[in-house]
Amino acid sequence: MQMIDRVFGVSPQALTLRSQRFEMLSANLANADTPGYKAVDMDFRAAMTQAQQQMVRPQAQAHPAHIPLAGESSPGKLYRVPVQRSLDGNTVETEQEHAAFMDNAIRYQASLNFLDERISSIKRTLRGE
Repeated sequence: MQMIDRVFGVSPQALTLRSQRFEMLSANLANADTPGYKAVDMDFRAAMTQAQQQMVRPQAQAHPAHIPLAGESSPGKLYRVPVQRSLDGNTVETEQEHAAFMDNAIRYQASLNFLDERISSIKRTLRGE
């Protein structure tokens, strides 16, 4: 386990995953009127579980482009099932996407606040306060 992992825990991974989820949700909203577009999301809990496992057991891949070993697949896109299908095949429901985006934004900010407090605490400790 690296020093930074011991100090910050899974906070950096959580921020990275939240950022990736922002990209997915933003793409959904941007393509709300694109015929045939399939709305995507991620299973954040599964992705965090995988990030925690990788902290305990370092990744065996030498390069990110290499094929992962069995049981180490990265959490991919999950396609949303719409409540009501549109005629053009688009599965984006803007209200649901806005709600997911706002929920992710609140959780992202909470993660930032937690990490900021941790950094401030370390700074105070190093100063001897």
